[in-house]
Amino acid sequence: MSDDTIRLVTIGRIIRRRWRLLTILAVVGALVGYGTSLLIPPSYTTSASVLLPGAWQERELLTQAEIATSSVVLDRAAATLGWTGVSRSELRDRVSAKAADGNIIKISGTADTPERAQRLSDQVAQQFVTFAARIAGANTDPEAAAQPEALRQMVVQTSRRITDLAEAADPGQTVESVQTRTELAKLRTALQEAVKKLDQADPTANKANMVVMGPAARPVGEAPPTRMQLIVAGALLFFLLAVIGHLAAARMSRRLRTEPEIAAALGSALLGTVDVPGERPAHRPEGRGPWARIRRLLGVDIRWDVPTPQTSGDEAGRQIRYRRVCARLRDRLSAPRRLLVVVPDGDEIARRAAGQLVAEADGDPLLQVVGVSVSRPLVPDRDNESGVLVVLSAGSWTAGELAGIAEACADAKQEVVGIVLADMVRARPTRSAGRPADGTTPAIAVGDDAAGGAV
Repeated sequence: MSDDTIRLVTIGRIIRRRWRLLTILAVVGALVGYGTSLLIPPSYTTSASVLLPGAWQERELLTQAEIATSSVVLDRAAATLGWTGVSRSELRDRVSAKAADGNIIKISGTADTPERAQRLSDQVAQQFVTFAARIAGANTDPEAAAQPEALRQMVVQTSRRITDLAEAADPGQTVESVQTRTELAKLRTALQEAVKKLDQADPTANKANMVVMGPAARPVGEAPPTRMQLIVAGALLFFLLAVIGHLAAARMSRRLRTEPEIAAALGSALLGTVDVPGERPAHRPEGRGPWARIRRLLGVDIRWDVPTPQTSGDEAGRQIRYRRVCARLRDRLSAPRRLLVVVPDGDEIARRAAGQLVAEADGDPLLQVVGVSVSRPLVPDRDNESGVLVVLSAGSWTAGELAGIAEACADAKQEVVGIVLADMVRARPTRSAGRPADGTTPAIAVGDDAAGGAV
């Protein structure tokens, strides 16, 4: 697993084999989210829109948005609202403003009730319009403001003077008189258009007339994160953390899975791989006590990272594998053909494979099965055996644990003559006639105290 790519099938296997644990953790996460929602009071948010007429550049709109949330505007709004228990600094955290399309400033207010949120947005918008108008009036120079009006009066007087000149001109139809009257009329028209353009281009008249586009709408729902969102987020967070924890543990696992690694750890050659039929993981620890019952209840007493068993051939094909292993043993051993079959404690798949090997050997070679603890391995001393055959399943033991078994064999003067790997497979529903079922294996001696003898 440490070198495998994390695929969807791996995550699906975690969910399928750890669904009880994941469900409980998701419920715990939902409860944590619910508890968090009790600590966070509900809040409501609404917005009021202020229209800025005239031509505005983008930077000017951003400046107006900053003015809407300035301390002057908010302090005036707080003084007008007069809410007890709400400081001005806290009010600044509840108000925001942004420039929208169409020269509109949206002012959003957040409060603990819909009514307060509506009042807050409306009051800040009103104070912003008042303050912006005051700024526009204060920034206007009185002398500069009087100049357009004086220019208008001068244009009016000039227009009257042009009219008088046109009337006093030679009333005849000479070319000179007609041209004079025409030029005077054009001049009067040009002056009138200039005054009209001056009125339209007056920035103070346009930009000072900001308008609040109606009262803010009263919110009908809580602002995020709502209580339901916190509950769902807590459940999803705990679920994802549990899945990530499983993947991280599998990545950090040091259990050996490949045949060369297992052979190198035990210092012997691999004689073959045999199949053990079974629909579910065979090993389920038989511990007692409350902790063991809790592990069985949560489904964590069996490993999840064991691949799904592949469908094997019929029983005759499986037995051929066992016979070939026995034949290789006979070729390796000299008389007497007696072997000690070492099976790690807790490896149920290997124990079943060892029992099938004993049945297929039928006394040649003579096999005796012993279970060895991987934490403190102890192998019986050599009597008249020709060596040790280690039977185990791949992906169950680390290199250190297998090296400990090899050292225990060396301490007992037992040579590891071979290794047999056991794989769990899914058996076909039909079986070959004339062969016993896989479950009916001869009785075998299992335990560290097995001294020897024929099986």
